[in-house]
Amino acid sequence: MSLLLASIPSPETNTFSIGPLEVHYYGLFIAAGAMLAVFIARRRYAARGGSIDVADGAAFWALVCGFLGARLAYASTHLDTFEGRPWAILFIWEGGLALFGGLTGGALGALFYLRRNNGDIPAFADSVAPALPLAQAIGRFGNYFNQELYGTPTTLPWALEIDPENRVEGYQDSATFHPTFLYESLYNLVLVGALLLIDKKQIFKRRGSLIFAYGIGYGFGRFLLELIRTDTTFRFLGLSRNAYVALLVMVGAAVLLFIYERRTPEGVPGDNAVAPTGPEESAEAPAESAEHEEAHEHERDSQRPTDDDIERTTPAEHS
Repeated sequence: MSLLLASIPSPETNTFSIGPLEVHYYGLFIAAGAMLAVFIARRRYAARGGSIDVADGAAFWALVCGFLGARLAYASTHLDTFEGRPWAILFIWEGGLALFGGLTGGALGALFYLRRNNGDIPAFADSVAPALPLAQAIGRFGNYFNQELYGTPTTLPWALEIDPENRVEGYQDSATFHPTFLYESLYNLVLVGALLLIDKKQIFKRRGSLIFAYGIGYGFGRFLLELIRTDTTFRFLGLSRNAYVALLVMVGAAVLLFIYERRTPEGVPGDNAVAPTGPEESAEAPAESAEHEEAHEHERDSQRPTDDDIERTTPAEHS
């Protein structure tokens, strides 16, 4: 009993009402995280010289494509959940958003808009990098209210109580579990601080590299959390599908960061670059040309015969 008193209780409900409107905490936290991320990203983008209108447009497409990608990715791995009611795919407030699908869709949506509107892609990438884990840190509390995505059973003082009807198969006899939502939320806050510090110290040579640091950091943390998740529907060699995706994201981001940073930084001419000709060089070029012309003229004048030479050579020429 003492262990239960020291644990984190589950919420009694996952909704509240505003008049006739029923609001789901899950959707509320997701929306709050997304709005805060947009607010931070647009301010950072403007501080880097970008257009607020472009930032808003990119954010809009990122959100739309991100939610579509997250929902479709989840539905593709939980087809039995929507059997007989395919329209339920639209009910995102019931839970079921795959983060990696959302990140992929959001990235494609933002890139599409930025390319079509001449946006500064590296600046936008740096702007959104710390905003993403902050949004995730807030959004994970929606999983708490839905009593989902928890870890393996534990009796630690901060264990999370899960109601019997929300316990996954095989764990009905366990009452408390690792609060993986809280672990990930706290980890993401640490990641936000790390990314802001990296940005402030200007550790990377190239603009846009910060997004790869986010991929490395989040991929690493997510992989560790997947080792204690109990809600996974697929495992291979003891690892869940998301664990493999997290590894792929972490390694892929590290490789891309290495390649991207080795490229010539902006503003530094490469070996094959032609140095621009400045005004002074342009002014010197005609002067040098005039000097050479004058020298050649002097040389030609020195080779011309004088009047004395002509007088001395005339008799010989007529004899």
